[in-house]
Order: sequence, then C-alpha cells, then structure tokens
Amino acid sequence: MSTVDDVRRIARSLPRTEEAVVRDRVKFRIGRIVYLALSRDERTLGFAFPKEERDALVAAEPAKYHLPAPSDLRYNWVECTLAAIDDDELAELVVDAWRMCVPKRVAAAHLGL
Repeated sequence: MSTVDDVRRIARSLPRTEEAVVRDRVKFRIGRIVYLALSRDERTLGFAFPKEERDALVAAEPAKYHLPAPSDLRYNWVECTLAAIDDDELAELVVDAWRMCVPKRVAAAHLGL
C-alpha cells in the first residue's frame, strides 16, 4: 500500500521536480508540465502515461487503474488508487511519468543510462 509520503519521497528525488499546491491539490511538475497530481482526498494519483497504452493498462488491472475524467482524456494521463499499489509499482510509475516530461539527457544522467 502506497501513501502520499511515498509519492513525495520518490518525486522529490528526481531532478528538476517541483512540488506545488494548485486548487488544493498537490502536484509535481517540471517547469509548467505536471507529471503527477494527487486528488484532494489524496487517495488517487494521476500520472503521465502514453495515451496509446492506457486502455490496456486499465483493462489489465481495473481495481488499480482508471481513466481520467472525460475532459482529461486528451492528455497523456491515467489515474490509480494509491492504496492498491505497492512501493515498487509506485516507484516505476513515478519515474516513468517523470521521464516523459524531462529532457532525455537529464533522465539518462540521473538513471545512469
């Protein structure tokens, strides 16, 4: 079971990440690009994810993952229930979302690629 503190710990370890509170929601971003966003009740985590792969992710594990609101379907975005994922899965989601938004050279340097 993952928590907001786990999200914060992982995200803050990634270069160029800033934490912000926008409309009573905690968001993690690189510049103006948001790659993680917590729901107001902090039970759901939205994260950057390729549009072309999200239907398969949601279909494979609907108890964990769900599509964003219809107005957000135009974005590379998926949501998950924090309590349904473990720390390893959370770390993978956060780092992958971050990699989608940061320059490739920054990701390569940080991850040793």
